[in-house]
Amino acid sequence: MPASPIRKLVPYADQAKKRGIRVYHLNIGQPDIETPDIAMDAVRNFKPKVVEYSHSAGIYSYREKLTTYYKKYDIHITPEEILTCTGGSEAILFAMGSCMDVGDEVIIPEPFYANYNGFAINAGVVVRPIPSVIDNGFALPPISEFEKAITPRTKAIMICNPNNPTGYLYSREELETLRDIVLNHDLFLFSDEVYREFCYDGARHASVMHLKGLDQNIVLLDSVSKRYSACGIRIGALISRNKEVMQTALKFAQARLSPPTFGQVAAEAAIDVPESYFAAVLNEYTSRRNVVVESINRMPGAFCPVPKGAFYAVARLPIDDSDRFCKWLLEDFNFEEKTVMLAPATGFYATRGRGLDEVRISYVLKVEDLQMAMKCLKEALNVYPGRK
Repeated sequence: MPASPIRKLVPYADQAKKRGIRVYHLNIGQPDIETPDIAMDAVRNFKPKVVEYSHSAGIYSYREKLTTYYKKYDIHITPEEILTCTGGSEAILFAMGSCMDVGDEVIIPEPFYANYNGFAINAGVVVRPIPSVIDNGFALPPISEFEKAITPRTKAIMICNPNNPTGYLYSREELETLRDIVLNHDLFLFSDEVYREFCYDGARHASVMHLKGLDQNIVLLDSVSKRYSACGIRIGALISRNKEVMQTALKFAQARLSPPTFGQVAAEAAIDVPESYFAAVLNEYTSRRNVVVESINRMPGAFCPVPKGAFYAVARLPIDDSDRFCKWLLEDFNFEEKTVMLAPATGFYATRGRGLDEVRISYVLKVEDLQMAMKCLKEALNVYPGRK
């Protein structure tokens, strides 16, 4: 089981704080946006005499209400096509376990969300990475790369849209390309769409659920963690129109009994959050993104493409080794008693040796903090002993 590139440096951050250093956490996608009151109030007002197990697929009223949420995005499903999970993480694990056997292969464009590696190992599945590159903003690799990676053991392709860690937003045309590959080779298409609310510069999110002819191939993975800035309630969803997939996934759900009751209560109430909430959040994240991207692109030898979605960016820096650099930031560097914590991009690649000069940045702090964090990063690059 691989260590998390997002969390493995936490002990070094803890030690830095003990030395009186302020650490700006840009390593993890933990928003500082307040969780909506409507969700918090629902939990405060939920006072059952017994906190019972829910149905293994999740509370029916929640799944029924979720269908109205998806309808806003032209995704038309029934409660029976939704399995409530303990976060999006469990949805990913259930998808792999339900659709793939031990030794089967899933193709994922890299860099990809680091925990896909861990879930694949947990499920006995082999990840076959294909390269996307920073120079074109991590666009979908060409069909030829997918075709080269397909073997008799290939059972699925997995994407994250908008993407974690790159912030890339796949277009409808790119999704149509995936549709053709999936149909030609009869594969599953796992689509992690946790960040659909976070699309910038007027861009619109396209879901794989909009693709024609893929009802039996698509497994949609979702979560409320980032949507409502409620990572700790641990509620996600696995969605598919494939009845056999849903029946199989339910067996995994029955084995873990039920998803968190209080989390489902909060998530059901949160569906009523007004659109004005998302508009304000999107405006805030746009400002944060611009601070990070513009600051990095002014640093000599650094480059950061402009993310079109999510709240992450992958930046190329003039460094020798991102793991070494990120650790050095916490152990040996400070600027005015401050430093920044980043995630080394090596952990978001399955191919050894990739990401050595890249870091992932989560722009989840307020603008003033991000400005200071970027100043720390600039000063760090000036004195880092492994600068290229």
